[in-house]
Amino acid sequence: MASKSSDSRRSQQGFEEKLERLEHLAEKLREGNIPLEEAVALFEEGMKLSTALEKDLSRLERRVEILTREPASTEEEPGLALFPELGEGEKE
Repeated sequence: MASKSSDSRRSQQGFEEKLERLEHLAEKLREGNIPLEEAVALFEEGMKLSTALEKDLSRLERRVEILTREPASTEEEPGLALFPELGEGEKE
């Protein structure tokens, strides 16, 4: 079983790799010296990467909201139940 810190590193690395690939695709498309079919395929891949990155960012923003939310009292814990997808058994 992987630890939470190794899961975070793997997610971050995945995000970084996706972002790097998206930047690479954008550069190839800007060059403009590729066949139309290849350009369309690269654009399609870029759109999929963009959607995945947007979902990753949204998930991370929710986690930050949970972590930074201060409990009303010292006995109260942050309400992780508000985002069940962030629970211990999350599988992507």
